[in-house]
Amino acid sequence: MKSKIISDHRSFILDGAMGTELQSRGVPMDDLMWSASALETDLKLVRQIHEDYIRSGADVIITNTFATSRSVLTAGGKANRFRDFNQLAVEVSLEARKATGREQQVLVAGSMSSFFAGLVKDMEPNHSRLATDYHEQAMLLAESGVDLIVLEMMLSADQANAGINAAIAAKLPVWVGFSCRTDRSSGDVLMLERPGSSTFDTVLSRTNLSPTEAVFVMHTDVADVPEALRLVKKHWKGPFGAYAHSGDFVMPNWVFRDTISPKVYAAAANYWSSLGCIAIGGCCGTTPDHIQALKLELGHLKGP
Repeated sequence: MKSKIISDHRSFILDGAMGTELQSRGVPMDDLMWSASALETDLKLVRQIHEDYIRSGADVIITNTFATSRSVLTAGGKANRFRDFNQLAVEVSLEARKATGREQQVLVAGSMSSFFAGLVKDMEPNHSRLATDYHEQAMLLAESGVDLIVLEMMLSADQANAGINAAIAAKLPVWVGFSCRTDRSSGDVLMLERPGSSTFDTVLSRTNLSPTEAVFVMHTDVADVPEALRLVKKHWKGPFGAYAHSGDFVMPNWVFRDTISPKVYAAAANYWSSLGCIAIGGCCGTTPDHIQALKLELGHLKGP
């Protein structure tokens, strides 16, 4: 396995959203493959967005592979592009890093997500399919040259455990991000988009976090992040971070409704930092301006 990343670097500013940034720049989101289709139609723009985040201050950029599992591409009629799409996504990330002259400072994280496991109708795989898809994608991302794996938007312990096992098999460091929501009537922190779901507390207790390097509250509304972070701290004594969203998702489009300003987002992030976050970025609805504001606000976070 590659040497641990966080032991070498104290803290990080992560990038912001890719899919919603593509959408805001005029790229149509696919009904089944969401932002993955941009790897075929707008590859240069994907690279440009990576560059914009690096120039805004990101120490970590995440590949546009959130929706490039074999299950999603098969549903979208692009199963034959599985290898191409994942390799291209890593390639343009590496090119963007090189173009900015920060090859030694910026990490490229390969994204694997729960997208195929719950957001697309009739695509919930069984446990065996889940493990197979994660394993196949992790191996390909490792082969293509990512520095680590980021598990995005995990919604259950089964998903998280399968993704962690796949990253470990690929001999890569792994950061795992869970997506939560606060039930306004009970006050419980539940998993996002899962009616009747387990509490976040239960999911954390059932996830084998010991092989991971960091745990994130990811793709979670800004207002719901602090309580979710407190639960992370209850179950995890290692490094942790936050990567929040602003707005709403109505498949396949992000609805930019009352999206948070970069200044207000940075102020919220400053509070997360006070809770112990060592890695902070932005999810859906955030932009390079949000990352620039984070870099200015969180100057005490000394990245690589």
